[in-house]
Order: sequence, then structure tokens, then C-alpha cells
Amino acid sequence: MSSSAAEEIGALIRDVAAASKIPAKSRVVNIKATVASLASLAYENGLLPNALDEIIDLLVTPSHLDQASLAATVRNLYPVTRVSRHVALRVIGALGHGKLKPSLNLQSALLKWLIMIHHVLETPAVLAQAYGVLFNLLDTAAIRPNVCHLLALITRRKHVRPFRIQALLNLSRQTANDPYLIGLLRVFKDYYPEIILGELVRGKASAFKHPDVQWKERLQEIQEAYALQAEKNSRVALDGFQVNRPTGRAQARRVVPTVHTSHVAEYSVTLEEIENVTGFVQNMDRLELPNQLVAVLADPLLQKLLLLRPNAEAYQRVANWLSSALQNVMEGDADEAMLWEVLDVVKEFVVQAKANGDYWNGSGQRDHVLQILSYVPLLEFQAVLDNTPSSQIEILALYTRILRHWTAVIRSNDPIPAHVNTSLTALIRHTGKLSLTLLQTSPTESVNVAVIEFYEQAIQLVNDNTLKYYIRIELPPSELIYIFLFSSSVTTMSRLCGILACYKKGFEMAMSTKARNDGSNRIDALSYDRAYVNLYNGYLMDICNCFWRSRAFSDADTNSHGCMVPRPAVSKLTAYVSSVDKTFSLASLFSLSFSPVLCLQSIRLVRDLEDAAIGSDSSIRMRHAGPVTQNSLSKLAIAGGIQLSWQEYRIEVLRSLGEKNLGGIAELLKNTMTVLKNSMDATPRARAKMAL
Repeated sequence: MSSSAAEEIGALIRDVAAASKIPAKSRVVNIKATVASLASLAYENGLLPNALDEIIDLLVTPSHLDQASLAATVRNLYPVTRVSRHVALRVIGALGHGKLKPSLNLQSALLKWLIMIHHVLETPAVLAQAYGVLFNLLDTAAIRPNVCHLLALITRRKHVRPFRIQALLNLSRQTANDPYLIGLLRVFKDYYPEIILGELVRGKASAFKHPDVQWKERLQEIQEAYALQAEKNSRVALDGFQVNRPTGRAQARRVVPTVHTSHVAEYSVTLEEIENVTGFVQNMDRLELPNQLVAVLADPLLQKLLLLRPNAEAYQRVANWLSSALQNVMEGDADEAMLWEVLDVVKEFVVQAKANGDYWNGSGQRDHVLQILSYVPLLEFQAVLDNTPSSQIEILALYTRILRHWTAVIRSNDPIPAHVNTSLTALIRHTGKLSLTLLQTSPTESVNVAVIEFYEQAIQLVNDNTLKYYIRIELPPSELIYIFLFSSSVTTMSRLCGILACYKKGFEMAMSTKARNDGSNRIDALSYDRAYVNLYNGYLMDICNCFWRSRAFSDADTNSHGCMVPRPAVSKLTAYVSSVDKTFSLASLFSLSFSPVLCLQSIRLVRDLEDAAIGSDSSIRMRHAGPVTQNSLSKLAIAGGIQLSWQEYRIEVLRSLGEKNLGGIAELLKNTMTVLKNSMDATPRARAKMAL
């Protein structure tokens, strides 16, 4: 709702409220036009909580408004959000006989409104708390139909008492078997089957149909529009300790039933009566399961109950319902929309419950799973995994979610299953191949991020204090490492270095663990052959050569791979760089100062140091032009620039990257070169030195 519409509704309410205190003959203007405008705006936009409160107060307070205006106002009470407890109590308090009470026609209209909005009450229990008040209104014939209907909606086992049964039987006989009273008696009989109704139930009983379907549809539209707008502004978490009461089209088109409990034992409690965590905990053992347990797929409160009180029979009933629903789709008795809704609800349930049950292990009943897939429409053969980047990214995201879920499952298992290492290694290797394909078919930053996220999930296995002893490190493919090393994104490069730095700790742990041949599935020195460790060490050596030693693409060091660039290509690139500018060399072009993605960060660090030095020392007469080299720093100091050594400069660059959440590069270099780690821990910050 726009702010202008809300303001206009507020102004109209104030006008109507002012006119209601003046007799019709004494008013200067005809208030009917104002009421019509208010009703129209309420129909178009709905009413915010404050506006609804004001109108309800106006309706239940004695006034000089005519009945037609009051009735028109009630007909257009469309709340945009859930209705507060205060509003419901104000309406209930206005019911009955008395000089200060609204007319019976208006009371009937207000009761009808309560019936139509009871499902969007903020505190549904408020009606149950007023059950006795409402029951005592059954003597009033003018409002009896709507009172019966409302009571039928809120009646629970605790409300069915012998004195009420007797009162209903007596009143029914006095009113010649009023169909609404008989309808309420039928509801009572659902809770007390032993009630003998005899001749009373032979007549036609009220079905208590919705009073105004069109009004209901309009309410759905208004609340959906407002909820959509509110969701865009801020996402509010669902209350997990109340039964999920969907509104709008989500309720009208719902395939999975909502929680509804009937035939409850006298001292049991229904889920519908729970409103907060305290009530849930206090009544845990007394909670009655609902009629249709498949509601667990969409109801967070029922999910919690079955999680804390596992029930094999309950889940079997859910499985039977799903089997029946899918069978209907396969046989053509249900449309495609039902299939997708069922699958969507099941997906949400699995995500919320963080489990898919222990019913399918990948092979058992596999024919049933594949049989469902065999009924897909006639499409091109590779319609799903069609080798397009979009489908491959979706599969990659699937593997990331599987790895995250498996990690959580393993952490909760004691002991660690023997097949854990084999399963996870196979998943990571397969994802590595998929990642390489993606990086070739769609070399975009979004793909880089998706791949990095998978491997960052994988290092959780190495970081875990328990799992690291059971799960072998599976390195990314070499091509993937060097693609990311020379990425155009400093974030991707830093995250890659962080992953490799983490793996180093895992290798060191395994190498320091005494080798065993006792059949144990714990990771130790026997888990990695020397060639595999050397492969990893070569990655570290290449990265150090690029960033720190200004020896990019060198393969002269032990284990170094030369970034896997063929030697003839290195020779040609070296000659090309010299032909462009003899002061440059290929080996230094990927250092902290010259790297395409690090050069800006490096020179900014120097600028910051110079600014700090100028602020505290007016003797600084020259700035560095960049890029920084060991020779340029020496010349700068002589020419009146900042006093900064080559070692201090590089350490400060690494520190500044860490402050910008790009600490992966520094982490890898520190873990690889002990000398650098000691220097970074011992060297005072150049920034502080310059400030002095």
C-alpha cells in the first residue's frame, strides 16, 4: 500500500468519526459520500492495523451513523495483515443485548466478518478464550446462524462439556431443529461420538459454508500484494512454534493439507492450540497428531514434533500419501501443476528437516525412482543436463549442497562410517572434472565463484578437528589451480590461496601421524604417496615464485611446475617482454608490484604510507611514481621520499590485503615460508613507523 493511500484512508476515517458524533440533521455535509470513498479505498488497498483499529472502535461505539453506512463499512474491512487480538476482543465485547450495544443487524455483520477473517487472526486462541461468551449468545435468534458457524470453527475437545451438549439439545428442540444448531451439534459429536442425537440429525444440517467467497478472494489478493511488498522490504522468519496457517492462493490451491486435529482425547492438546515455544515444550507429551500426517511436509511445528517424537508409522503414512499422489500424476488423474507443487513441498521439507530419510540408499527400489523419471514429456534427449553452462552450474550447485549435507551428517555420526573417505573423494573428483568443463565453456566470474564455493566447502573436512583424521585431501585439478592463480579477480585468487593454505595443515598433520597397517581408516603418512605430496608442494612453490621471489614460471626449484607452462612458450614470452620494454622481465610481472590484479592494491598501500608520513613529517618531498621495486625504494629514500625497505613494503602489502578480506595470499605465503612468517610477526608495521 502506498503512503498516499494510507494517509487518505486515515483522513476519511477521521471525517467519518467526527460525523458519527453529530446527528444527521445537524451535519453540514452528506457523510454518505465520505463513507463510500472510504469503502472504495479499503476495497482497493486494504486497511493497515491502525486504520482497522480505528474503524472497529467506530463500529462498536454508539453513533449517529445510519445502518447503511455502517453495513457498507463492515463489508469493506479488508485487513492487509493478521488481525490483532485487541480487534477480535473489541468485536466480541460488542455482542449481545444492551443500550450501548450495536444493532443486531450490525452484530450479525461483525460476526460474519470474524468468520471470514478467523484464519488470519494473529492470536487464534483469543476466540477459544471467549468460547463461553459466544456460546451464551445462542439464545439470540438474529445472530444465531453466525454464532453457530463461528463456534463450529473454534470448537475443540476441551469445549465440549455435558452442560453445553444439554443446552444445545434443549435449544434445538425449542427452535424446531434449527439447522445451524444441529450443525454445531454434529461438530460436538465428532469429539463425543457417544452423543445420541436421534431424530435431530435426520433433518438437513448446516454445512457452514463460507459466507462470501468473493470477499474471501479479494482478501487473498490484498494480503498477497501487501505480503509481497513487505517481503521485498525485509524478510521475516516464519514463527516455527505455531501451526502454519497459509492465506491467499497458497491456501486455496494447496495440495498438501494443513494441520487439523479432530477426535481428540479429553486431556490431549492439539497443535493448533500451541502459540509459542513455552506451550510446545510444556505440552510435548500431550500433543495429539493431526488427522493427515502429510501436513508435516509444510508445517514447521509438526516437523519439530516428529523430530522430537519420532514415529515410524507417521512417516510411513506420509510415504503412502506421496506414493498415491505421484501415482495419480502417472495415470493422468492429476495435472502437472500438482506434481510440481508436491515436489516443491517435498524439497522445502527436506531443506528444513536437513534429511531425506533412510529409506533410499541409492540402489533399493531404484526402479521406482527411475520409473517416475521415465514419464517425462517427449523432449530432446539431453533436455536436463544438456551440456549448457546453466545446466552444469545447477549440477555444480547440487554437488555443493550434497557435500555440505554429507559433512553435517558425518559430524553427527559416531563412529565415523568406513566408506566416508571413498564417497567424499569420488564426489570431489567428479566435481573437479565438471568444474574444468565449466571453466572452459563459460569462463565467467560467476562460474569461478561457484567452483570456489565448492572447494571452500571441501576444506571444512580438513578444518574439522575430528573429520581431518578420516578424510583424505583431494586436490583440485592442476589446470583449475592455475586458471584461478591467473584469474582477473583478486578475490578468486585470494580464495584459492586460502584453500591451498588450509590443505597444507592437513598434509602436515598426516605426515606427523605415525603410519599404521592395522586396517584403520584414519589418515596418516601412508595415505599419501610422495608424488602426490610433491605435486601439492609444487603448487606452493609456483605461487611463491610468482608473488614473492619474482621468479614466475621458473621450474628450476625442487618440485616446482613452472605453472605448467611449456618451456618453449616461456622462452617466447620472455623475449616478447624484453622487446616491449627492456626494464621489465617476465619473471617479475606477476609479483605484488606488477601483477595485474595486485598492482593497484600495492600502490595504494604506498600512497597510504606516504600520506601518513606527510602528516607527521614535513620533510617528505617526493612520492613514489610506481610500480615499486627494490631499486626504486632505495632511490626514493635518497631523493627525499619515505624510508621503506623492500621487505617492509611487501609485508605491508600482504597485511593490507588481509584487512580487505583478501588474506588468502598472505596465509599461503606465511605457511609456506617460515622466514616470512617470522618477519611478519616480528616486524613493526611500517604504517606505524611512518606515523612516528
